[in-house]
Amino acid sequence: MQDESRTVPTFQRAKQRDVRLDFFRGLGMFIIFIAHVPRNPWNDWIPARFGFSDATEIFVFCSGMASAIAFASVFDRAGFFHGTARVLYRCWQVYWCHIGLFLTCAAMMVAADTYFASGLQFVNSLSIGSFFSDTQQALLGLFTLTYVPNLFDILPMYLVVLAMIPIVMALSALGGFAPLVFSAALWFIGWYGGVNFPAEPWGERTWFFNPLAWQAIFFTGFAFLRGWFPAPPIDGRLIRLALAIVLLTIPFAHYWGIERLPEHLRIPHSLVDKNNFGPLRYVHFLALAYLAFAAAGPMGRNLRGIPVSIICKVGQQSLAVFMAGIVFSLMGGIFLARNGYSITTVTAVNLAGFSGLIAVAYTVGWFKSKPWAMKRAELSSLASQSQAAE
Repeated sequence: MQDESRTVPTFQRAKQRDVRLDFFRGLGMFIIFIAHVPRNPWNDWIPARFGFSDATEIFVFCSGMASAIAFASVFDRAGFFHGTARVLYRCWQVYWCHIGLFLTCAAMMVAADTYFASGLQFVNSLSIGSFFSDTQQALLGLFTLTYVPNLFDILPMYLVVLAMIPIVMALSALGGFAPLVFSAALWFIGWYGGVNFPAEPWGERTWFFNPLAWQAIFFTGFAFLRGWFPAPPIDGRLIRLALAIVLLTIPFAHYWGIERLPEHLRIPHSLVDKNNFGPLRYVHFLALAYLAFAAAGPMGRNLRGIPVSIICKVGQQSLAVFMAGIVFSLMGGIFLARNGYSITTVTAVNLAGFSGLIAVAYTVGWFKSKPWAMKRAELSSLASQSQAAE
């Protein structure tokens, strides 16, 4: 039986919005956009080029933290049944976001081929030619998540991991270590055992992001917000250790170092495997996250200013921004393929994409604020004042 004096403060803390969560999630959205623009030279300078982990870890880790705030609190407040219903509702939303995103991008590639190219140049560049050559089987696979093309693999992984939350919350009744043991066991099955989901009905390809493995980083963020993991202290020794890990990995992760390292000094692929979330990716991300945690200061007091507030707004609307970012990145790729990869065109595409992400974040935030409801309340208040005056 859990001590209520410990669980209640954790829940109360989770209800407070943390600027660090929004900021780093927003920062991840910009990095993901850069990485998804085809043949984008800016991609050579994102964190993934200098370490084992990348913006995917940021997205999944922060999503775990955000889920502890948004969903775990429902379990605390309304019980297991309603908490599970809330998670399933979110899974339903993410599922249709995935379907809509794929169909939108497929239609955009068809339009690009129709007006700018011959044959299926842009469709094939996205590796979705099979969808048009065997539409009947691919369409069924798309809706059953047995056809998951590359670039469209993050949301299905996220959906499956979200569906694990009720299991983790049920296990948490046994104590904080029970869900962590469950998560570690699943990760081992996914990483070492190689258990994964099929990504196409006609071949042996599996999901690029194995949800059995990637749930480990999600539930690490989840565990920190629930208090199952204590927040690490800001300690100079830990900072130096984390910095050493980040710096020492650069020669083993950057293409310049990889090309020059002797074969026997190269890191085994299984340890840094992105598909099955190799353990060195986890170590590298935790070191990088700790440095970011220390730099942000307690409760993010060092994160101030207009640029920070803009990035936070993007982080607050991460699902909508992520989807828009995929569409914008493909639009940018089409533009660059048509107009060349000069410094001017590349800069224009990236800055236009950033502007688009920001515009989407503020627009979605405006709609979520339900301004029409506030307007109705204002009119109702005015009517009441008028009646009182009469």
